[in-house]
Amino acid sequence: MRTACVVLCLSVLVACGGRSGSRKAIQNKGSDTLVNVAQTWAEEYKKVNPNVAVAVSGGGTGTGLSALINGTVDIANASRKMEPKEIELARKHGIEPVEFIVGYDALAVYVHAKNPLPSLTMAKLAEIYADGGSISRWDQLGVDVPDAKDSKIVLVSRQNNSGTYAYFKEAVLGKDREYRMGTLDMHGSKDVVDLVHKTPGAIGYSGLAYHTDEVRMIPIAKDDDSPAIIPCEKTALDQSYPIARPLFMYSRGQPEGEVKAYLDWILSDAGQRVIADRGYAPVRPLPEK
Repeated sequence: MRTACVVLCLSVLVACGGRSGSRKAIQNKGSDTLVNVAQTWAEEYKKVNPNVAVAVSGGGTGTGLSALINGTVDIANASRKMEPKEIELARKHGIEPVEFIVGYDALAVYVHAKNPLPSLTMAKLAEIYADGGSISRWDQLGVDVPDAKDSKIVLVSRQNNSGTYAYFKEAVLGKDREYRMGTLDMHGSKDVVDLVHKTPGAIGYSGLAYHTDEVRMIPIAKDDDSPAIIPCEKTALDQSYPIARPLFMYSRGQPEGEVKAYLDWILSDAGQRVIADRGYAPVRPLPEK
């Protein structure tokens, strides 16, 4: 009897110890624009709170928001605002999404490193990408692009579950125009830049943080009477770049406990330095180190 009692007590102690030492898991999914910085946030947060494990995956804004609506993630990353129909669907599932702006991005327009195009206006960019648009060759823009076959513009875009795809359509094409048929739709942000690098006649759009020396970012002007602005952290934060946008995280209801602590840390100076170091703009100017 005494042996059985000792075994039972030890079992209880082990079970209790296991619960007190267990790690809290936060599920985080969504935007490919944010996936790299989200992974860095997760890694850095281990140093802040080793008892919290943040599992990060991409798949696009639409994928992350669907997971939030279905209740399978704690936080969804998004490169666009939730649409009213998504919020309504979430509420039908008993979920009230809460929005956090966690940084800003200048949605850069990339061309091959040898492309000499000096700049574009928003109107010309729309004529390149929109269905029925009037610009389909580089020589129409007055430039000779080396190795671009027949001077043809090769359009690189994102898949339609991407928040970047939706934001570019709204900001550049407008609500009444659709993308031109024949675009090469990439799964991820990095894939866009990689294809532009490999294709002399290509043009594509992707997050500022995905810039490499093998491609050029084209300065964009609001109109013919405005200066062309290069995308960078400063022009994203002050919104002078015409295709600057906020980046979002959505929680499943008002965040509590470890989820709240994690989001609070992301919005702290320490968390905002992470997003700045990854090439995006923080939500506010940060004090010097």
